[in-house]
Amino acid sequence: MLGSIGPTGFILLAVIALLLFGPNKLPELGRAVGRTFREFKEGAREIISEDDSSNRKEQEKAKPLAAESTPADKPADKRLPE
Repeated sequence: MLGSIGPTGFILLAVIALLLFGPNKLPELGRAVGRTFREFKEGAREIISEDDSSNRKEQEKAKPLAAESTPADKPADKRLPE
């Protein structure tokens, strides 16, 4: 979507924002947008870290079960004899 907007489009958007909000409100709006993006990033990182930690816990639980279920009398080399 943003790929179709060129430099003139961004300049036009900046001029429209300046006319709508005035020069005094633009820094406040910029800070609010920055805070919103920062909070979004932090929330996304928390979700990703929770998923990673739950995946690690599941893998740790599965490893001992997998080790117990393989019988010791089977040979490790499964290649066909030559």
